[in-house]
Amino acid sequence: MEARSKTIEAWFSMIEQGQVKLPRFQRHEAWRPHQIAGLFENILRSPSLPVGVLLVLEVGDKEPFHSRPIVGAPATGDRPLMHILDGQQRMTALWRSLTDKYEDLKVFVRLLASSDTSQADAVSEDDEEGGALVQIERRWMNKGMPRPVWADDDVECIKRGLAPISIFRPGGTGEAAFKLWRERLREGGVFTDDIGDRAGDLRKRVLSYTLPFLSLPVGTSRETALEVFINMNTSASPLKDYDIVVAQVEEGVGESLHDKVEALLQSAPAAREYGRIEDILLAMTALLLDKPPIKKTYLEDDFGKGLASVWPDVVAGLERGIQFLGEEALFNEKTLPSDVAVYLTCALWAVASKLKLDQEGNARQIIRKVLWRACFTHRYGKTSATRAYADFKALRGMIDGATPDGKCELFDATVFRLPDLEEIKGAGWPGRKDRLPRAILATSLRRRAQDFADGTPIGRNNIAARELDHLYSCGYLKEERDSPRVNRALNCALITGLTNRNKSAAAPSDYVAKRAAAANLGEETVRWRLATHLIPYDELTSDNYDAFLDARAKLVAADMIALCDGVEPTA
Repeated sequence: MEARSKTIEAWFSMIEQGQVKLPRFQRHEAWRPHQIAGLFENILRSPSLPVGVLLVLEVGDKEPFHSRPIVGAPATGDRPLMHILDGQQRMTALWRSLTDKYEDLKVFVRLLASSDTSQADAVSEDDEEGGALVQIERRWMNKGMPRPVWADDDVECIKRGLAPISIFRPGGTGEAAFKLWRERLREGGVFTDDIGDRAGDLRKRVLSYTLPFLSLPVGTSRETALEVFINMNTSASPLKDYDIVVAQVEEGVGESLHDKVEALLQSAPAAREYGRIEDILLAMTALLLDKPPIKKTYLEDDFGKGLASVWPDVVAGLERGIQFLGEEALFNEKTLPSDVAVYLTCALWAVASKLKLDQEGNARQIIRKVLWRACFTHRYGKTSATRAYADFKALRGMIDGATPDGKCELFDATVFRLPDLEEIKGAGWPGRKDRLPRAILATSLRRRAQDFADGTPIGRNNIAARELDHLYSCGYLKEERDSPRVNRALNCALITGLTNRNKSAAAPSDYVAKRAAAANLGEETVRWRLATHLIPYDELTSDNYDAFLDARAKLVAADMIALCDGVEPTA
């Protein structure tokens, strides 16, 4: 490994000629405006401060990795001389700022002190980010016009003491832009020798600033380069397991996992609602490769190739699995009792995706049983990954017919029993990330939980508008808001915010009577809407909290037992 350095001007020349590119497995640009400003603050101050060391891979006759240009740089078909392994964010910020290639922001240099400017509101206070030398202005479109308008007018900018940093761009294009900027200021009657000298000095500082780099020589194997990339930890966002797999897929099969995931999310956009899609995909892949979904598996050298080999199954499983979760009224991460339920369900649907008719019906029953037992039992409380792996191996054979009479530990009712009535009654508030309360809430949604007032059934498209409501309010029960007696899953319903805010601390019978009076079909309409939440009408309107909990616990338990047997509740 060799230590060298190049000026920003030299780096730009290489980028313009397509000689410096990024290996395609690199993460996308992630820097925020304050980080961009901080980079240029270090470069422009006197004396300048270092901004870190780049790491590059020298490219020989053949690129070891597929590459892409820096965002906004020319997309030449020429073979590059270097791949940037570490330093993408810095180089991208330099390029996009100095070439004015950001769509939503513009970088300025302060040439005049605030006291020297002719306008008190030198920049838009709400949009300004940066420090003493560098200011960043947010951009937006209004009626087809980039705003603020003054940011594209050099004369108006200098009245605020600012000049676009793009006048410091290296090369002939930058020199021409610098001369044009001076002419515009002269034509506007605002140019001074001090402004010209100050801008000229700062431009020279940018052009001559040296960026040091370490280079891996030509001939470095892809495996070694990949290992160096994986072991890097020089950024504010350390590499995660998924980043490593992205690199492995690129190295192993020459495909972009980022592109594959984006295409997948186009066909299954609801997958975003269940947490980090990356974690779901890694866990599904591990199971389909007959491996436990743990970090050790993801870091195996051949995991990336394995992911590529099962990718069609991953896509089919995720699409069918996410659809199935919605059908079972598990709509998002906030109502999810168990994280394992998502990736295990999707992996099983990957196995079942090619089944038809009765075989698909049998698979659906097995997967429903798996899903709800994962929610209601403690099977996946500890060592969940290894237990999910053991269960998947058994379940896979049941679904694809290899071992139809196989046994799955998840289905062992003596070891992993369902909660009894007292446990259901004592379960806490489902707003917290607690398995049993959320399982009870999910069960109460599965009959499509119509809103008490407007009658709209719950669905993926409207769950965001629903709120957790106390059926017996804290005020009516004369309890504090954090009282365990009030904050129980059985005392909760998911209704619209408007309906929730039209309730009061009155007795439930009073509120229900108002809803019945307002409904066209009277009491029967409200009785039916409550039943879709597994809420017993008579016990709710009796205003007897303990009797209500007893009655609702029995309704929830009946549906729980049916679902955990894989069948549709009918009572």
